Amino acid sequence: MVPLADGFEEIEASIIIDVMRRAGLKVETVGVVGSTITGAHGVRVIADKRLMEISEDYDAIVLPGGSPGYVNLSRTAKIIEILKKMNDQGKIIAAVCGSPAVLAKAGILENRKATIYPGMEREIPRPRAERVVVDGNIITSQAAGTTMEFALKLVEILVNKEVATEIRKDLVI
Repeated sequence: MVPLADGFEEIEASIIIDVMRRAGLKVETVGVVGSTITGAHGVRVIADKRLMEISEDYDAIVLPGGSPGYVNLSRTAKIIEILKKMNDQGKIIAAVCGSPAVLAKAGILENRKATIYPGMEREIPRPRAERVVVDGNIITSQAAGTTMEFALKLVEILVNKEVATEIRKDLVI
């Protein structure tokens, strides 16, 4: 599940969705407020589902950042509830850019290492300077420029290292 709120970072969402689908993963985009969501730079997308329509049990949730996208995600009680439930179940929870702050708001970064957009380190309890940080079921990354590395790490975790390596090769990374 990739939830999209108005103001999401288009590059991050596109890379995450594309790379995970190349890996053969079923990825559903979920519009937090409606079906049509406008990114931080005016790109409009149509989500596969609206948040109020979801009933599936997802294996993972990946939050793109962007401003005010991550703020809008953090203000959505249903997203916070989903994050807490998925964390309790040990499912994969990933966030990039400002969205690790949403994980902190949900209380799932306590005693966990994570990274966030440079300059936002105070928003999370144990910030790290690395581009991508994995701590158990939590994967975080810094920004649009680190999203390809982040998405490939997700493929490595959700599928396997060989598929991630093949995608890396196909994309000439």
